[in-house]
Amino acid sequence: MPADKLRRRALSRAAVYGVVASVPVLALAWLVRAESGLVVDADRAAVAAATRFTAQRPVLERGLLVGQEVLAARWLNIGAMGVCVWAWRRHGLASRAAWAAGTIWGAWALGLGAKEVVDRARPVVDEVVTTVPGSSFPSGHAMNAAAVGVALTVLVWPLLGRRGRAAAVVGATTLGLVTAADRVLLGAHYPSDVVAGLLLGGAVAGASAVGYHGWTTTRPPGTPGAAPRNED
Repeated sequence: MPADKLRRRALSRAAVYGVVASVPVLALAWLVRAESGLVVDADRAAVAAATRFTAQRPVLERGLLVGQEVLAARWLNIGAMGVCVWAWRRHGLASRAAWAAGTIWGAWALGLGAKEVVDRARPVVDEVVTTVPGSSFPSGHAMNAAAVGVALTVLVWPLLGRRGRAAAVVGATTLGLVTAADRVLLGAHYPSDVVAGLLLGGAVAGASAVGYHGWTTTRPPGTPGAAPRNED
């Protein structure tokens, strides 16, 4: 089969994956926009309980506020770019590193756009722990953490053994869950915001990975744009 046709199929699979994986996020967005009691009432009760829990524990509150800053996209993405440069310069994974960097920043931009479309107000709670600007759905912190976790796991996958791969998956999962918990416990987001962020970040990075692998495997090594053998 011609390489161009194979590449089109790979990109089609990536598009289908992205759309299917985004369906739960679209459903949540619709429920949020419609102010469905099924989601809105549960969200309000959960975030009120979470902020009361945090306000009663000053040490936890300080730790969460530090986490809010450390896990912000500007710092998390800079750290991720350092990993991309390392994978490129130290291990020759040039195209793979470029893909990971592009995926991370692309997901970040998409998250900003999604916030504007849904335009959900931030939680209003009695126990105010932190105040952040912008719209609430989806959580940018959670979406960015999921995209970074997936992209960096795919990036370093060829360099790892079985234990290393398991550690990478656990690390990426932990990053997403810790980030999501931080946002809700601080009252910066509703639970549905962080769930949507994790799902959308994972969907974007996952679809991008499907397309990347399908694209590179249709090119013989040594041709422009092909993945070198040590990137397989």
